[in-house]
Amino acid sequence: MARAGSGLTVGLLSPAVVPPLPESIALVHEWFSPRAVGGAEAVVRALDQLFMPPPQLYALVDGESQRPDSWLSGRSITTSFIQQLPWGVRRVQSYLPLLPLAIEQLDLSPHSLVISSSHLVAKGVLIGPDQLHVSYVHSPPRYAWDQMHVYLRQSSLAKGPLGLWIRWQLHELRQWDQMSAQRVDVLVANSHFTARRIWRCWRRPSVVIHPPVAVERFHWQKPREDFYLCLGRLVSYKRVDVVVEAFNRCQLPLLVVGDGPERHRLRQKAGPTVRFLGHCSPHQVEDLLGRCRALVHAGVEDFGIAPVEAMAAGAPVVALAQGGLLDSVRCYRHDPATATGLLFDQPCFLQLAEAICYFEDQGLWKHLPAERLRQQAEGFSAQRFCRQMEAQLERSWQQFQASFPCGWKGA
Repeated sequence: MARAGSGLTVGLLSPAVVPPLPESIALVHEWFSPRAVGGAEAVVRALDQLFMPPPQLYALVDGESQRPDSWLSGRSITTSFIQQLPWGVRRVQSYLPLLPLAIEQLDLSPHSLVISSSHLVAKGVLIGPDQLHVSYVHSPPRYAWDQMHVYLRQSSLAKGPLGLWIRWQLHELRQWDQMSAQRVDVLVANSHFTARRIWRCWRRPSVVIHPPVAVERFHWQKPREDFYLCLGRLVSYKRVDVVVEAFNRCQLPLLVVGDGPERHRLRQKAGPTVRFLGHCSPHQVEDLLGRCRALVHAGVEDFGIAPVEAMAAGAPVVALAQGGLLDSVRCYRHDPATATGLLFDQPCFLQLAEAICYFEDQGLWKHLPAERLRQQAEGFSAQRFCRQMEAQLERSWQQFQASFPCGWKGA
């Protein structure tokens, strides 16, 4: 990545004036926690590795820099006052009403370029007119916007005496969320689905750059075996209940990998062909994806890392035709020659059961070549993400410097 004094140029403002990227860069994330190891954290790690020397890290709380086995071990991370509150590091989301205030207290004034990785409040940092803010958005907060009513129906607190207060807090969060989005100079969405949600919630355009997927972890040349796989946290919005009920109806073998608050309820629903494996190590997940007949997914994802990982392992995907995975999975019914899976229209176990039976009867795992699936997945590699983000940051910085009437600023 180009930095001040590097000699690498990013395009011309005029034949003689070229702005390098600044020396001082801030990278802001909501929180660094041993419990947070998903796609958002992969994005932050990839962004961090773009720069040398590394950017200064900021977060609401830091539970990682003191862990010897963390990639953040020994790093300097500037945190908010939430770090000092009781259980602040382990239960940061419990302080939701305070998080907008907390993120605004981070002092980013030393940095010319601010990059945030945001799914809740990170984009809301305060910066000055001489600073550029580029925010990579994983999602506007679902429980404050289009998923609010689902969240309220499932929350026991929302049904009790605190219900009105919780609704008011979500109302306040929506107001702040929309307002803070206007402070960002450039919004980058992780999928076209997220870009549409950004427009719906914030009325802001965004650039789509898909997140990095570690496709090199997976082996794609193993033979397919006679079981299907469902992979992910066992929470309500993942709709694992739809998958379980569909396989009860089809009477086909299903392995469910993951844990969460829905596990007990799902086990009660499960028939004899459904097995719950609980939490599995990364190596175990790689092995299962390399052998399963297909990955089955019924939730609406902002992007969907697991379907891309499945294709990287040579496994077809049977999934709901909604959300971010429409950017990665190509349906057999639309174009068999380029297909990487089979999509169904509604989150209904009858539709999924019909899709599974069709997949099984047609032997589609034999007609969807593993090499094709792997090639599709490689289009979402970490290397591709880094190239696209580097180009976007350079382009944004050039345009920002060009906006100054006297030419570009120093770094």
